[in-house]
Amino acid sequence: MNILQINSSARADASHSTRLANDLVSGLRAGRPEAALTVRDVGRQPHPALDEATLQALFTPADQRTPGQAARVAQDDALIAELQAADVLVLAVPMYNFGVPSSLKNWIDAVARANVTFKYTEKGPVGLLTGKKVYVVTTRGGIHRDAPADTQVPYLKTTLAFFGMTDVQFVYAEGLSMGPDAEKKAFASAAEQIAGALAS
Repeated sequence: MNILQINSSARADASHSTRLANDLVSGLRAGRPEAALTVRDVGRQPHPALDEATLQALFTPADQRTPGQAARVAQDDALIAELQAADVLVLAVPMYNFGVPSSLKNWIDAVARANVTFKYTEKGPVGLLTGKKVYVVTTRGGIHRDAPADTQVPYLKTTLAFFGMTDVQFVYAEGLSMGPDAEKKAFASAAEQIAGALAS
């Protein structure tokens, strides 16, 4: 089993989402000690944003790209290869201003490539990354689950399904900025959710 963990927090060692994602991955590996783990921390090492130069590189035939264009496409290729090789994807996603971190959005833009991770057909788009299990660990300062303010979950469900990944399980840690008691309760709840996810 190959596990790919994507951390997207800007907080480095103080990240709640990374901490909980690490706990989940540790649980996965406890049951499968032979599992290989790849960790991509786009919070600490941000991937370049999608811009006009990147689009030009992507739409230039491979044999006609400049060395700079080839290098830029190769950066995205590396992320795609990691995702294709993964059996399990673990996303560590803090909520920033009601959405996902820009670092995670850049990763998503990098792995979204027509005829590689999805394709268009007469009946609409079809995801090409099927058969993967996805865990999303999301941390929030307030309480947003199942509320209109939660744009993360609909966005991630739509995006992952677009790639063909529909077996998605969310773990929530909410109220982390609402005082010590709320924080303690949030971590206890997240631990229970992780235990349940690993048991299912």
